Amino acid sequence: MNKLKRQQSDNQRRQKAPPVFIPWRFGVICGCILLALLALIGRAAYIQVLEPGKLIQEGDMRSLRVKAMPSARGIISDRNGEPLAVSVPVQAVWADPVQIYKSGGIQYPDRWYALADVLGLDRQDLLARLESNQQRRFIYLQRQVSPAMAAYVSKLKLPGIGLKDESRRFYPAGEVSAHLLGVTGIDSRGLEGVERTYDGWLTGEPGRRTVRKDRYGRVVENISLKQREPGKSLSLSIDQRLQAVAYRAVKQAVADYRATSASVVMADVRTGEILAMVNAPSYNPNNREQLQSFRMRNRAITDAMEPGSTIKPFVVLAAMENGVADEDTIIDTGNGLMQVGGSRVRDVSRVGKADLTKILKKSSNIGVSKLSLAMPVDAVLGMYGSVGLGDASGINLIGEAQGFFPERRRWSDFERATLSFGYGISVTPIQLVRAYATLGAMGVNRPLSILKTEQVVPGRQVASVENTRKLLNMLETVTQEGGSAFRAAVPGYRVGAKTGTAKKAMAGGYSDEYIAMTAGVAPISNPRLAMVVVINEPQGDKYYGGLVAAPIFAEVMESALQILNVPPDAGTGELKVVHNRGQSHAGT
Repeated sequence: MNKLKRQQSDNQRRQKAPPVFIPWRFGVICGCILLALLALIGRAAYIQVLEPGKLIQEGDMRSLRVKAMPSARGIISDRNGEPLAVSVPVQAVWADPVQIYKSGGIQYPDRWYALADVLGLDRQDLLARLESNQQRRFIYLQRQVSPAMAAYVSKLKLPGIGLKDESRRFYPAGEVSAHLLGVTGIDSRGLEGVERTYDGWLTGEPGRRTVRKDRYGRVVENISLKQREPGKSLSLSIDQRLQAVAYRAVKQAVADYRATSASVVMADVRTGEILAMVNAPSYNPNNREQLQSFRMRNRAITDAMEPGSTIKPFVVLAAMENGVADEDTIIDTGNGLMQVGGSRVRDVSRVGKADLTKILKKSSNIGVSKLSLAMPVDAVLGMYGSVGLGDASGINLIGEAQGFFPERRRWSDFERATLSFGYGISVTPIQLVRAYATLGAMGVNRPLSILKTEQVVPGRQVASVENTRKLLNMLETVTQEGGSAFRAAVPGYRVGAKTGTAKKAMAGGYSDEYIAMTAGVAPISNPRLAMVVVINEPQGDKYYGGLVAAPIFAEVMESALQILNVPPDAGTGELKVVHNRGQSHAGT
């Protein structure tokens, strides 16, 4: 039996064929290996010799790093160099979730809770945010944190948490100049006011530093460095002292009369520079929680209104310029009621027979209506337009309204009459102050400026010096005893002013709300300042311009004249004109 098994085993060993070498198969395998080797060599040659840029790019993406070097935004200051907007260094806190979870994730909750607390974030929201962004390399946790907060975050020594330098805009004047200056966004770009209008000027050019780092983040080579260029500074025409005085007055007026808002605009009649522009209520630009659009509107340039009786001096000036009347012309206003077409024009008080001075002093609607009806409508509208009403003021702030001047082929007599006492057109406070600045400049209309001017813009003579001088003397009587603007008088100074009260227009007619205004020039002997006060929707029994706006005008004007060291001119007689260096100025 064993012999049989051995025999079978021997037979099986004899049946195995020796290995056979097949030349063609060996050649195919060698050829494939050779072709693959040649392909690899060709590909390497192509990448390194014919197209090395992509390989270099891939390498640079893994080793080159560009660090931005933010530049400081330019300082905004008033005409005396007082800073109104400055940039202060702050830091941003950011996170690298990939690094955080590579280092063990949230191992020490107490330290992460401390981070959330110092940044003012909800603890669980912070952890959930990191959890949901595990694949990201950069997320902001908080922007513009104070240096003290940044130092605390640094001491926590949390993995994947870093600090980034940036700047934050700070406004020392706070709510006083908020509407004029505007604000910047979180990335220091202008959003409103001067900040937005001159954003390109104020914004600097950030620097860039390019370095090469190794796998451990160490700098091994400095490639390039582009120096940063700080933003240019901006000097405004505003006098912050006058801003503070005007804002205090309008803020108190809003509280006293429970008004919706109030505005004051003041200009230097010699140069066209805006010295003060304030609105109340205001907001604190340093507190981002108050940055709602309804708070941020600069009503002095955006809100158009019917000017009411403040427009009457320009009707009188148009009449004198067109030869319709002079200072001795007598107009019969009757019993205070005049029928014009199917409507009536009324005076608040009976004036009777009056010259132009008395018509302005008593603010006679009938008197100016008769002057308007005696002229072509184009003469009245032409005078309005020539002094700057219905046109851009020149300050170039974004958001300025143009007002409304109707264009009609036919005008009814009643429309022409109402046009003379400020109904049927709308203007902004900034346009109205430009018109009164034209009077103060002896009929020279020049654009207004919110920037401090080195050279005075020549302007354009739109009314004769003689007639403008006569009109200013008439306006002075309006602030004297018996005049409609006697509450606008300033002790020791000759002041010319005109009050106005207009109902607010609404769809289909007029509402029961009023706008109270006072506009004027001082001092009359040598005009220096033009100012407009607007009180929007005063509540209660006092809503006339002479009762509400005139006292604010007197308060602000008196402080401004004293701050600017303008000498008192009371009792100096009528206005005369002297010529100096080719320009007309007022003198005694």
